[in-house]
Amino acid sequence: MKERRRTMVFIPAYRCETQIPRVLNQLKNDRFAGLIDLVMVVDNISPDATRERARDAASELDIPWRVWRNENNYGLGGSHKTAFAYAKANAFDYLIVLHGDDQADIRDILPALESGQAYEPDCYLGSRFSKGSQLQCYSRFREFGNRVYNLLFSIACGAKVQDLGSGLNMYRLSKIDLKAISTFPDNLTFNYVMLMHSLYVGDNVKFFPMTWREEDQASNVRLFRQAVKVLSLLANRAFAPKAFFKRDHREKSFDVYAGEVVYASADVAAGV
Repeated sequence: MKERRRTMVFIPAYRCETQIPRVLNQLKNDRFAGLIDLVMVVDNISPDATRERARDAASELDIPWRVWRNENNYGLGGSHKTAFAYAKANAFDYLIVLHGDDQADIRDILPALESGQAYEPDCYLGSRFSKGSQLQCYSRFREFGNRVYNLLFSIACGAKVQDLGSGLNMYRLSKIDLKAISTFPDNLTFNYVMLMHSLYVGDNVKFFPMTWREEDQASNVRLFRQAVKVLSLLANRAFAPKAFFKRDHREKSFDVYAGEVVYASADVAAGV
């Protein structure tokens, strides 16, 4: 008899009213039955109809779901902190992160969930640049830049890094230290620091190939400014790792990453 693992899918979203229905439609697959226990969209107070579109699309799922609205725009990293805290408080074992901009496809991880392979490492991370990955509408320049970063981070961290942060990742929640991640950046560099910390503390990190597409998504990344931030993080990590993980990387500190459930399926168990 297979071990029962409670798994939550977390979908961070901001200004994704066009993409979020497509993202949730990925979960309309009978093969997910018994593998996913809750789907939660975490919205960063989008000024568009992201929450309502998420509610409408999620209502067609056979999986319990919730739509959560952050009290403030906490950024991508802040939404991760909200989801990790919620999942741990409600006794989930694993958290799957699927970005709400429809660049990644959760069906890429489905075979590994069915076989059990996805549950073996502490961090099972989607990689756009692994053998077998597929990139659609992704510029050669950006691909080259990412591969250079992967090499630099591999050298600094002493482990092979195949992707610094994609839109599809899975984490063993028992290995997530909420106090440690509380001071990680709330912006788009959260994943970089998260990965570096996982490797630093000796977590078992594995990458898997994935499909990545860019169609109608509006990127929030400003390439030059982002490059400077990433290189600064890398330099600080390489030369003073202990101090690096002790410092507060946030531009603005929050004592609590607060929010509320605004929509939920009728079959969500009480207290979940």
